[in-house]
Amino acid sequence: MPAVTVENPLTLPRLPEAQAGTPGRKVLAVETAPSGFEGEGFPVRRALAAIKPEYLDPFVMMDQMGEVDYAAGEPKGTPWHPHRGFETVTYMIDGVMEHLDSNGGGGTITNGDTQWMTAGAGILHKEAPPEWLVQQGGLFHGIQLWVNLPGAKKMIAPQYQDIGGSSVVLLSSHDGGALVRLIAGDLAGHVGPGSTQTPITLLHATVSPGARLVMPWRQDFNALAYALSGRGTVGTERRPLSGGQLAVFEGFGNRPGLATQAGSITITAAAKEPLEVIVLGGEPIGEPVAHYGPFVMNTKAELVQAFEDFQAGRLGSIPAQHA
Repeated sequence: MPAVTVENPLTLPRLPEAQAGTPGRKVLAVETAPSGFEGEGFPVRRALAAIKPEYLDPFVMMDQMGEVDYAAGEPKGTPWHPHRGFETVTYMIDGVMEHLDSNGGGGTITNGDTQWMTAGAGILHKEAPPEWLVQQGGLFHGIQLWVNLPGAKKMIAPQYQDIGGSSVVLLSSHDGGALVRLIAGDLAGHVGPGSTQTPITLLHATVSPGARLVMPWRQDFNALAYALSGRGTVGTERRPLSGGQLAVFEGFGNRPGLATQAGSITITAAAKEPLEVIVLGGEPIGEPVAHYGPFVMNTKAELVQAFEDFQAGRLGSIPAQHA
């Protein structure tokens, strides 16, 4: 880990150096993600599960899938299942995953690729390792993120984006100590390839041992940092952070009265090992959330309607060749 890298980050566009007096966002909390299982039984860490929903908006869920090295016959995925009302983002750090959906989208993602599925009004999809990987086993590691849609967009037509690892925007910290892979959104004027229905920024950073990454962050976005592996600190107050933990930064997305707390976010790696971290933030939607199973709506009545529509076959059908 990770697959997408460069030998010399200083050859890349650089993020601006933090200016003296620029406020750094404080850290509200650091929480350890609980472990569980998903789909047919692959291990996950529920990165956002210990955080109050009001600090997460517009994000609903994020799972770290693996990191696990499967033996032959062990790789697992998810069977066909429905979604409505949000977007799923699957980022494969190591390994291979195949996606199929009832809208004709899909493909194979591996080693730094991302698939971005807008479920919208409703879709059926399936994610699973290819048959050859099931037979021989192998490394499996990635994340899946659920991004909420505002009420006005919950019933838009489904869409699918295939974002190859070679298309992510690669950036360096000002001194070359950190490599940033920008998947979606804007960071210091650089724009990632992912097209988002809800304004967000999503990136994967590798902070070299002892290095510090300081990133300017949009005033109207909240900010979250999840450590995939390694150890380090977050914030100018240097709160400890290690693999499997999520840091919540203070900001506009947490309390409306703190719009001036935009500034920057700071992540520092420990002296002897790199820190691999997913950083994300978005513009809070600020609407009621009714979430149950594979549906994320605004009201209980809309959830009931989603289940009825699924049972009636109105969320799509499995393609005949895959039924």
